[in-house]
Amino acid sequence: MVNFHILTLFPEMVLQGLHTSILGRAAGRGDISIEAVNIRDYTTNKHGRVDDYTYGGGAGMLMQAQPVYDAYKSVADRIGEKEGKKRKPRVIYLTPQGKTFCQEMAQELAKEEELIFLCGHYEGIDERVLEEIVTDEVSIGDYVLTGGELPAMVMVDAIARLVPGVLHNDESAQTESFGNGLLEYPQYSRPEVWHDKQVPQVLLSGDHAKVDAWRLEQSLLRTKERRPDLYENYRKEHPQTKQKGTHSKT
Repeated sequence: MVNFHILTLFPEMVLQGLHTSILGRAAGRGDISIEAVNIRDYTTNKHGRVDDYTYGGGAGMLMQAQPVYDAYKSVADRIGEKEGKKRKPRVIYLTPQGKTFCQEMAQELAKEEELIFLCGHYEGIDERVLEEIVTDEVSIGDYVLTGGELPAMVMVDAIARLVPGVLHNDESAQTESFGNGLLEYPQYSRPEVWHDKQVPQVLLSGDHAKVDAWRLEQSLLRTKERRPDLYENYRKEHPQTKQKGTHSKT
C-alpha cells in the first residue's frame, strides 16, 4: 500500500481528479490512500496569504517558507508517529527543473509506503524550505504549467497503478508500454472484421507461443519506428535481438 500526501493550494482539484475511476475504487478498497493538505490552512498571516514579493525584485509572487513547512510538518509528524520513529519521508517537489519522470521512476516510487508531493504556484517556493524538506525534484516534461497539481496527479496515477491490487489484472502493468523497455504491441477486440480490416490471424490461432512471439515482434517494430532511442537501448540490453525492418500485421 502507498499513502499519497499532496501539499497544495487547491485540494479540491486534486481530490476530484484522483478519487474517480480506477484510483477512486482502489482508494475505497484501501489499496492506496490519497489525501490533499491545504497549505493555506497553515499560514500564520491573518489574511490567509501564503505568498509575498521576491527579494531582489522581479515579476510575480513567491510562496513563503512558513506555511509550506508547517503543512509538511503536519504530515511528517503523523508519519513518524505511525511508524514509531522519526524518519524523513520522501518529499517530491514538482518543478520544470527536476529530473524527468519516467516509468522506471514510477516503479521505484511504488515501493515506498509514504510519498509527499509538494505543489508550487506563482513564481515557485522560497528556496530555503525546499532545501529543508525536499528529497526529490521531478518534472513531467520540458514545459511550464500554472502549478504543480497536474504533474502531481500524473505521477500519482502512474505510481498507484503499479501498486498490487490497484489494477484488477496486475499483468496489465507488466505488459504495457515501457514495462519491458518497449512500446506496447497493437491490440484488437471484437468484431473480427471491422471496416474491412481483419484481426491478425495469429491472434485467432490459440497458439500462445506464436501470439507471444508476434507481440514481441510488433513491440520491436513499433518501438523502432516511434521511439528509436528506446529501441537502441533495448538492443544494447538484449544483443540477441534481430534488427526489425518493415511492419508486418500477420
